[in-house]
Amino acid sequence: MSHVYPLGWGRQDPLWSWSGQQTDLGKSAVLGFFAISGFVITGSARRLGTLRFVWHRALRIVPGLWVSLLLSAAVLMPVLYRWQHGTLTGFWDRSDGPLSYVTSLGSSSPTAGWDVSGVIATGIRAGTNFDGSLNGALWSLKYELLCYLLAALLALAGLLRRPAAVPALALALWVLILSGATDLPPDVPPAGGPGATLPLLGRLTWHLAAVLAFTFLLGTACRLHAERIPVDDRLALASAVALAATLRWGGFGALGQPALVYLLFWAAARLPRWCRRLDGIGDYSYGVYIYGFPVEQALALVGCAAYGRPGFLACALTVTGVLAALSWHLVEEPATRLRGWTPRPLRRSADRDGSAARITS
Repeated sequence: MSHVYPLGWGRQDPLWSWSGQQTDLGKSAVLGFFAISGFVITGSARRLGTLRFVWHRALRIVPGLWVSLLLSAAVLMPVLYRWQHGTLTGFWDRSDGPLSYVTSLGSSSPTAGWDVSGVIATGIRAGTNFDGSLNGALWSLKYELLCYLLAALLALAGLLRRPAAVPALALALWVLILSGATDLPPDVPPAGGPGATLPLLGRLTWHLAAVLAFTFLLGTACRLHAERIPVDDRLALASAVALAATLRWGGFGALGQPALVYLLFWAAARLPRWCRRLDGIGDYSYGVYIYGFPVEQALALVGCAAYGRPGFLACALTVTGVLAALSWHLVEEPATRLRGWTPRPLRRSADRDGSAARITS
């Protein structure tokens, strides 16, 4: 919904101006995702050893991502290039061609979300596209990986089993953000601002890293103290009022984000029982994330903006939903079946250790 506006019409969604350029629907959704991720990942980090935790996270992220990159670069973009030029001549051998797109993920250059063989650039010149990246949504992936690393370090240090540690860490990070130590103007793009370049993750912006890690830690704290957090309709109403007020008059980063996090978990607890049966269909959320932006870019390029925002959104939801379902059933879910796999040398080592322990006992 949020990407429909900038990709199809070149402007931010209405929440951007209504909130005084504090946030938009997309950024708010990212914050919600990081809170839910913190809640869900914490259980895995506490239950599993560090190596097994990293293995599980890699299986959940990497296979689906690489398939989406390959499909985008080697299927979608050649089709669009031929649609534009009537031929594939010059598509494969360009310096910004499909191979460069696929291999740039994790490099110090911005992301694998940029153009392929000038397809999107041609759309920009034609006035159909307004963003130069094929999959600009991938900017948040490196911050999610950073939060996975944070969860692994907290588990390794035993802090996930100390009730006060995570809330204290979240509070400290909140104070740093409010003090302006990581602050940037609200309109700084994800790739801008002071930061650092890290191996595998590429360039990170301090402010974004701090805000998203804070939201992730709020989700973690909710998981660790779930039995102490009341599911109270009055608190939900107060959170909704606080969220709306801070969006409209300022203070979203200070009070609005915690209010948003409580509202999310309250809504999850209040969902009708039939909604829980949706879990049995499959987890299509990651597929929506990795395919939604390229689908909308392609729709914009072929002129679907002519159908208006409702029509554009309906097309995007339909195509993305199909791709997300295929991604889950054909790639992501089969990959998760390898969660219990252990390399043979490690199995032999574990067997030897187990035999030695039995002999000793």
